[in-house]
Amino acid sequence: MDPALISLLAASVAFVGSHFALSHPLRAPLVGTLGENGFRILYSLVALATFILAATAFRSVGAGGTPLWGGMSDVIWIVVTIIMLVASVLLAGSFVRNPALPDPRATRNAALPVHGVFHVTRHPMMWSFALWAAAHVLVSPTPRQWIMAGAIGFLALAGAHMQDRKKRAMMGDAWDDWQSRTSYWPRFGKLVQAGATAWIGGLLIWLGATYGHIHANGMPAGIWRWVG
Repeated sequence: MDPALISLLAASVAFVGSHFALSHPLRAPLVGTLGENGFRILYSLVALATFILAATAFRSVGAGGTPLWGGMSDVIWIVVTIIMLVASVLLAGSFVRNPALPDPRATRNAALPVHGVFHVTRHPMMWSFALWAAAHVLVSPTPRQWIMAGAIGFLALAGAHMQDRKKRAMMGDAWDDWQSRTSYWPRFGKLVQAGATAWIGGLLIWLGATYGHIHANGMPAGIWRWVG
């Protein structure tokens, strides 16, 4: 295997592994030592450092190898553009009264009627990352993309499952009730119930991120492929 791909694989494993370790077995002892705020700072620094390491390794691979299929067709780009819009709507809505976020109002939020993007899934942020990963593999099915995007997608979906277990242990009946009224798997037909905040915020994220893609990667994405 190309040494650059091995480096990328190692960095991606470090990125995923550190998230799982800090979120689960190491969380309680570190919170006990550092306090909740200290732990969040450490978690953020480790996440940022390992992501930068993986992103640097990703760029070092260069073109990334031979793609498994041609991902640059208009059909694939139309599909990916829609996927990224859905991901953006889920991401924007995930910040509105989300019981999964580290918030002192989490138990109260879990008792609310299902609202916004939580009609779709109780893990909208995680699914937005997973959809982002899938979109990137579709347009660029190269070895480096399978590793990097695959790591992010795996972290998002496995992390969501593990988050259910962690939140059940932390919140007890409040989380059990929330889980019984929501779905792990996305029900995309319920996007019409996502609400104005999610749709407006999602559209802004979608337009901004795809426009920024031109400058960050030298490649137009989203509607900018067809709108000059």
